[in-house]
Amino acid sequence: MPLNPSVDALLQMMAQMPAPDFTVANPADIRAVFDNPMPLAAPPQVARVENLEISLDGRNLDARLYVPEGAGERPALILYYHGGGWVIGTLETHDGTCRALAQKSGCAVLSIAYRLAPEHRYPTAAEDCYDSLVWAKQNAASLGVDGERLAVAGDSAGGNLAAAVAIMARDRNGPPLRHQLLIYPVTHNDLTRASYAENGGGEYYLSTDGMRWFWGHYLGDTTAENAPFAAVLNVADLSGLAPATVITAEYDPLRDEGIAYAKKLDAAGVPVDAATAPGMIHGFFSMFEAVPDTWEWIERGASNLKRDLA
Repeated sequence: MPLNPSVDALLQMMAQMPAPDFTVANPADIRAVFDNPMPLAAPPQVARVENLEISLDGRNLDARLYVPEGAGERPALILYYHGGGWVIGTLETHDGTCRALAQKSGCAVLSIAYRLAPEHRYPTAAEDCYDSLVWAKQNAASLGVDGERLAVAGDSAGGNLAAAVAIMARDRNGPPLRHQLLIYPVTHNDLTRASYAENGGGEYYLSTDGMRWFWGHYLGDTTAENAPFAAVLNVADLSGLAPATVITAEYDPLRDEGIAYAKKLDAAGVPVDAATAPGMIHGFFSMFEAVPDTWEWIERGASNLKRDLA
């Protein structure tokens, strides 16, 4: 279908701004552009927001806990991993998204500031995210959450990390997960898929050049074949993973790899709610201030989380 009218208006506004050239840009340049969000409205309200520092083996990570109104004494916990190609993104860039997800799901959300590439290449981000899940399980009482009701969620590279954590938790006998919410996830580095040809020119926010740049900084000299927690679509056995919601966007270069991952989960016997948001672009899940139709997709993911975390 055509672009969502609100998305079209947003893209026209963005077209007036200088676009980064990923063929020559360095991480500092890209972070300067994307890591300073300007809210268009007051953020979704929750009962409590707490900044934390979590201590893992050999490093400390910043995190932020969101507790919604009416969550009860020990709410379920969703660990959220922000998008940004493993190179950009912060707790601030996804503050509104985490608030919205907490508000609509009725669950607490713990947003993790995992370490970024190229300073910390693969598999650092995935290991940080998995270790954060283990930490949350071990520290559930001090967080005031139910450590038996855990889920992971993320968008784009964060969706990739959520998928990787679900696999790691299964394979390492880690904390059992009840759900994984994967929002237009990165699942493979094949940039020749039809959705790249259709949507990767840069007119729909995310470009093929951008994804090539992100993959290069994250993997470095590691090949996708040797990076199963990055190219999760390569993982042979996806059976036994937590039920999943996989949301893709019609005008997104990542659309086809997200759909392929959802189909592979389904073939492995994993319960999956998979859908492509018509008229939407990459990043739309965090654009609810400017794109009101985003809310139905936030509510869809939140509803599935609420159901499986009950």
